[in-house]
Amino acid sequence: MAEFKTNVMRILDKEKIPYHAHEYPHGKEAVDGITVASLLGQDPSCVFKTLVTKGESGGFFVFVVPVECELDLKKCAKSVGEKWVEMIHVKDITKVTGYVRGGCSPVGMKKLYPTVFHITARDLDHIMVSAGKIGYQIELSPADLIAVTSGICADIAR
Repeated sequence: MAEFKTNVMRILDKEKIPYHAHEYPHGKEAVDGITVASLLGQDPSCVFKTLVTKGESGGFFVFVVPVECELDLKKCAKSVGEKWVEMIHVKDITKVTGYVRGGCSPVGMKKLYPTVFHITARDLDHIMVSAGKIGYQIELSPADLIAVTSGICADIAR
């Protein structure tokens, strides 16, 4: 890949966390995660999407799951000690995270929100998430990704 760097890549460089950057063909709109996995020749179980919720307390929470999975909001709420959580509105993604829909990464959001990875992440050799811009993904060690986001793992998917 060229010398193009996203903020996510700069953060990982600063933290001396090794990663591989990947670029995939895209238009102006985001494509679904399964398509991204296919375009990159990756197993969808290793490619994760980043979803942001708001809890009963008013706090924001980040959940990172394989692209082929759906969040179980009850399990998500339990994992962060909330009575309930709900997905934030698409129009609020940039305001809350600093990213656009389809380019949301668990690394480098405006604030470090509590972050929960699906339990399968810890058993993978590598994990891929958005590099913070549509058309770009980063591949790295799940342990490094969990550490840089101060994340935890839990069963949060259906």
